[in-house]
Amino acid sequence: MKLLFSLFFIILFGVSDSLAQGFFNKEKVLNNRNYLEQRRWSWGYYLGFNSLDFKIDRFEEAEPILVTKNIGFNVGLLGNVKLNNYIDLRLEPGVIFSNREFEFTRFEEDLQRIRETRSAYVYVPLVLKFSTKRLNNFKPFVTGGVAIGHNLSSNQDNPDDNSANQFRLNTTNYFYEVGFGIDFYLEYFKFTPTIKGVFAINDELIPDNNPNSPWTGNIDRIATRGIFINFMFQ
Repeated sequence: MKLLFSLFFIILFGVSDSLAQGFFNKEKVLNNRNYLEQRRWSWGYYLGFNSLDFKIDRFEEAEPILVTKNIGFNVGLLGNVKLNNYIDLRLEPGVIFSNREFEFTRFEEDLQRIRETRSAYVYVPLVLKFSTKRLNNFKPFVTGGVAIGHNLSSNQDNPDDNSANQFRLNTTNYFYEVGFGIDFYLEYFKFTPTIKGVFAINDELIPDNNPNSPWTGNIDRIATRGIFINFMFQ
């Protein structure tokens, strides 16, 4: 992942510089030049999709634990502070809905084998945005940041555990994220598609009450990871 994003940085800035010196030097009408380009503060909202997974670390190898991913939904707000022509600081609070399933292959019956985890995160990232030079009516950029996520469906305080069909996770979790996107300056607003990878820093697992639980006894750590695809409007 780190190598891919390093290559993306090199290619992005190399291609942008070449395009700026070539075809994109041709004169064109610049949309929203004064309104969005010169303002220190700007606001917007976003809608999008996610695909969340779990990274599972175990104490020892045993029957595999499978994770089934489903497409989730994102919605939120955007507050942007322009630090200079190439760097912005932004706050992107939103709500993230996701549904994942654990499959514990050591069991044969579905009642014991399948554990569903529905998540509704109040997700608040603080992000730095690094942009290239504007190329007529679009501007590529990369982002990096940290976030806190409050899982409203975590089951953290539930006294029941997997013996009662309840899989429990931490409510408050911490993440880092990296991504990229392109600002498109349209006639009346700015449209920005983005894609980013999100990775939990802390262990999210609440172990079962029995330390030898067949569900969580062999699990050392569980952490969310996934991809967000958002469409922003400013």
